[in-house]
Amino acid sequence: MTGAVQITAVAGIPDIAPGDDLAAILGDCLDAAGMALRDGDILCIAHKVFSKAEGCIIDLASVTPSEQARDLAGQLNKDPRKVEVVLGQSRRVVRSFRRPNQDEGTIICEHRLGFISANAAVDESNAGAAGTVITLPDDPDASAGRLGVALEARFGCTIGVVMTDTFGRPWRLGQVNVAIGLHRVPATRPDIGGTDAWGRPLLVTEPAFSDELAAASGLVVQKAAKTPVVLMRGLGWEPAKTTSARDIIRASGEDVFR
Repeated sequence: MTGAVQITAVAGIPDIAPGDDLAAILGDCLDAAGMALRDGDILCIAHKVFSKAEGCIIDLASVTPSEQARDLAGQLNKDPRKVEVVLGQSRRVVRSFRRPNQDEGTIICEHRLGFISANAAVDESNAGAAGTVITLPDDPDASAGRLGVALEARFGCTIGVVMTDTFGRPWRLGQVNVAIGLHRVPATRPDIGGTDAWGRPLLVTEPAFSDELAAASGLVVQKAAKTPVVLMRGLGWEPAKTTSARDIIRASGEDVFR
């Protein structure tokens, strides 16, 4: 790892619409900003860029809520159509609640991809038209991979791509960006088998490299600024032959809070 890392939001990203060629659009923006990609660069990109290009946008007017969605929406004071979309994206509802000071309650779900998040990552912010919500891409790793390969071909280099979303954390306030899709970037970088600065063996140390990158990208991204793409340069890392953001999900059998 080097002593300095550059983290730069890429300016000029236009609104993305279904069917847009992300590689062409982002490549043009990088060129216009004088940020042609180099070997070892990593792009952290908000999932909504991918979701919009892939048409993962749902008009709530087209949604018919189920009885389960209507019951849950009544308990939480939420739009039953949005709750129906959330349920459709979920394997299970982990917990739902509405505190006395909340206008709307909260649904914590296990997304069908395995991620644990509020509302199964179904979101209205930056969705564009009123009355629409955005869902995660069907296969975030594949989406990140397609974009990475296309940009590598354009710029003649090897890069990493981290698709990000904003999650809350158990026992901690606030939200941070986390990795939900990867191209070449290892999910974690185990230090097990090495030693610390005093020569003591490292038995369990395994930095969540992809999540560290995602969280760091949030330092230069603002939801209202339309800067969903962040370039990281100067990192020392080895591209992984195979990688997946799902590798960072803890196995359900290790959940000690159930």
